[in-house]
Amino acid sequence: MWPPTHQFPISGLTHVSLLQEDSVRTLGTEGLFLFSSLDTNHDLFLSPEEFKPVVEKLTGISPPVDVEEEVLIDPNGETLTLEAKMQPLVLDSMTKSKDGFLGVSHGSLSGLRSWKSPAAPSSSFSAGEFRMFLPPKNKGQVGDTWWLIPSELNIFTGFLPNNRYHPPPPKGKEVLIHSLLSMFHTRPFIKSRFAPQGAVACIRAISDFYYDVVFRIHAEFQLNDVPDFPFWFTPGQFTGNVVLSKDASHVRHFHLYVPNDRSLNVDMEWLYGASESSNMEVDIGYLPQLELQSKGPSTPSVIVDEDGNVIDSRDDSAEPIQFIFEEIHWSSEISRADAARHMEVTFYPFKKVSYLPFSEAFERAEAEKKLVHSILLWGALDDQSCSGRTLRETVLESSPVLALLNQSFTSSWSLVKELENMQADEQNPVLSEKARLHLENYNFPVEMMVALPNGTIVHHINANVFLDQTAMKPEEEGTTFSFSGGFEDPSTSTYISFLKEGLEKAKDYWAQ
Repeated sequence: MWPPTHQFPISGLTHVSLLQEDSVRTLGTEGLFLFSSLDTNHDLFLSPEEFKPVVEKLTGISPPVDVEEEVLIDPNGETLTLEAKMQPLVLDSMTKSKDGFLGVSHGSLSGLRSWKSPAAPSSSFSAGEFRMFLPPKNKGQVGDTWWLIPSELNIFTGFLPNNRYHPPPPKGKEVLIHSLLSMFHTRPFIKSRFAPQGAVACIRAISDFYYDVVFRIHAEFQLNDVPDFPFWFTPGQFTGNVVLSKDASHVRHFHLYVPNDRSLNVDMEWLYGASESSNMEVDIGYLPQLELQSKGPSTPSVIVDEDGNVIDSRDDSAEPIQFIFEEIHWSSEISRADAARHMEVTFYPFKKVSYLPFSEAFERAEAEKKLVHSILLWGALDDQSCSGRTLRETVLESSPVLALLNQSFTSSWSLVKELENMQADEQNPVLSEKARLHLENYNFPVEMMVALPNGTIVHHINANVFLDQTAMKPEEEGTTFSFSGGFEDPSTSTYISFLKEGLEKAKDYWAQ
């Protein structure tokens, strides 16, 4: 029997609440919402770096940036050969867009239908080009993360335009990423249209002479060219790892790929006109394979003796030079999953709360006597194939919401398609019933739910309804939730109220 009452302590929020209340009195809720979007570390203080987007927006002038260290390529250095592999998008996985349905024309999907193989099946790179993956001077421990390519978008800056065909010239560390992704398609955009942009890296392992660096990249492709209207192809993420020497003279291994472990992993958006104001259609689908893999370690073109005399060389018409590489013994390392989580939190502050797989979340809730905070959506919540973008970039990363979720809930998010498969699984009737209860309460595109460990939904709200309600002013009558909490912005206090109401409603079920 569950206890008739349930505690949701928020004493840890007292200091935060007082600061927020003072800030609301000074700035108002809309002003504080804008301030919070710039205050990336949530310390209620804007550093010059955080204030930079305002300067650029108001003056139209970008401040000078630090000149990146020039990478000098040794013509006699080692060369790494990469192979590209691809299995095209499974067209039947697109949930809405078939020819003639919803006005989808054959021309709209022409770039998608014709992209069936990599633009460059094989390409060679200098080992020195991979120097960009070496950690900066202030990052040298296992688990350290840093931005390879920083995200330049936030709520204040908005998003980049849709009506573009050709990417801007890459610069700095973007150059290598652009060259790598160009092996797949000739029009990669290294800076995606929506936040978070860029690329993050993490040290997974260290030896005396090598780093194993994992990375995650948010980029997209433009598949159409004139006269067809723009078609954006946005994989959920690119990830992979590189094992390289600490002086970047040798690359032992390189792998880059789009994860294919989810039933849907690509977002697609296309315009029905050439202007930014044209109507846009959106769909999601499954890409089985998009992958770069090194054929082997990087190798030199010549071998010299201690006096600098060439004793062997690589000749295209002869047998390649044979090398024996020593085994790497890592002195310190973490798992690939741990490294991925470090990068995930860097990209998405809302992941400071652990979002467990559907079945695991309910098992944890049962063991810890908690409710389940469950989000059901069309696309993934923690990558770029997302239908919950606004949710994750606002309320879910708010400090008070994070605190309450950690204290009183286990959290999970699920794809609709995956729960439909669970519901149909006759081998697991308990999980099937929990999936059914969720789908029964789901409405497109995103539904936020509070559930008992047995799967019973005690409270839920659709994201569109939630956004409509938070758009109301506090003094407007008819607002379902209270704005008296004094949190960062109306959406934060509304989400806190939603969660608390779920806790209150759960008492009635537990008392039965």
